[in-house]
Amino acid sequence: WLAVFLVATAGVLFVRALGSAPARPLVSRERLRPVLSVLGPLAGFVVVIDPPGPWGGLGLYAAAGLYLAFSMRWTGGHRWAVVLPVAVVVPVVAFLVFERWFLVPMPKGPLEAWLGY
Repeated sequence: WLAVFLVATAGVLFVRALGSAPARPLVSRERLRPVLSVLGPLAGFVVVIDPPGPWGGLGLYAAAGLYLAFSMRWTGGHRWAVVLPVAVVVPVVAFLVFERWFLVPMPKGPLEAWLGY
């Protein structure tokens, strides 16, 4: 019954929202640009971890390194001398923490298989 109540409530709120048009846009173009500059690469990061289809992904750690490098360089404008060490060290530390310390298996790709994990 709880699910029925939640769906019914969501339906009522949706219909009410359709009836009331906002006086101004929720987000301006200028404010939407930085959000999309983070959302786009983040969506790519998720797809690169495990893309749909028969091919395998890069796994969490390699994808995290690529995401960090891309985000730091493109969004942050950092120098390569800063980007590369961070893009390598952070995924390695995350791997050690999750896989070795917490013993939590994360999605792995060909790099981890090549290293024997």
